[in-house]
Amino acid sequence: MRAMILAGGLSTRLYPLTKQVPKPLVPVAGKPNAEHLIRYLASFGYREIVINVHYLADAILARLGDGSGFGVRLTYSHEDELLGSAGAVKKVQDFFAGEPSFVVVGCDDLTNLPLDDLLAFHRKNEAVATIGLVERSEVEHYGVVVTDERGRITGFQEKPPRGTERSHAVNTGIYAFSPKIFDEIPPQAFYDFGKQVFPALQERGAAFYGFDAGDAYWCDIGTVGEYWRASDDVLGGRVTLPGMHATGVRKSTRVGKGVRIEGHVLFGHGVILGDDVTIAGPTSLGDAVTVDSGARVEHSVLWDGAHVGANATLRHAIVGMNYTVPESALLRDAVVANEEAAEAI
Repeated sequence: MRAMILAGGLSTRLYPLTKQVPKPLVPVAGKPNAEHLIRYLASFGYREIVINVHYLADAILARLGDGSGFGVRLTYSHEDELLGSAGAVKKVQDFFAGEPSFVVVGCDDLTNLPLDDLLAFHRKNEAVATIGLVERSEVEHYGVVVTDERGRITGFQEKPPRGTERSHAVNTGIYAFSPKIFDEIPPQAFYDFGKQVFPALQERGAAFYGFDAGDAYWCDIGTVGEYWRASDDVLGGRVTLPGMHATGVRKSTRVGKGVRIEGHVLFGHGVILGDDVTIAGPTSLGDAVTVDSGARVEHSVLWDGAHVGANATLRHAIVGMNYTVPESALLRDAVVANEEAAEAI
């Protein structure tokens, strides 16, 4: 079984965090979300996975490798120029040769949506395309999908103002396709599922469906607000990620005198805590994070290599990779990162 992870975008909605970290390597609970997605796909039997790459491609390949560490085989599709979501799938058409159907997920997706049920629904309806749907009580920040009683898609609304929504079913960006989808996408062109392919399918009455994923968990980590929600949900146990290590303090952590650790925390490898440090959850510390003496970190996310200076205070802060918080600084409701943009590869 074969699948694709869409990962070519720049993730500008998470700037400055992603100025030096490519989209697939944005960490959730200390691990790149692409790793969570690969394990998620593998748990449903997908062993052949293609990923499109553009920005900082070498960093992605160095981290994910050939996929053997996850029990899968990864193939990379390099895009010198971005092709859009549909264009990226069209470019790897040969990868899916012989597959009666396949799934595509976005690298912003954090989910446990049942792919086996999605695919069964897709095949039962002999669909060209099927969108995984979840319910949201407030939908003004999402793409809304309208379906009939059989699940056939009859309309779309993009971020409808509150009170104007025709549905509370939102597009997760998790799709099942038949090979017929390739006939809908021109070759070597920028083309988008949401703006071009899907409206065309709906308008002409093609076999195009929405799969109700019930109470499945889904979060799009591509915005700061949703990234916060995902981190809190993982640390609070509201969603379990395949292969994630237990919350708490690792044995490799160096802990100074008088350290206080409260609430739900998750530590990476090689964390160093100075004397009289307080870590209050829900808080995630990535690999090689250092928190100097007297500092307090509460309800925060620190990416790999972050350094918090002595007597600094962080409350509801995200600190990017290898960023240094100065001594005695106060960060409240803040997002900080090294802002020197890296060049696309």
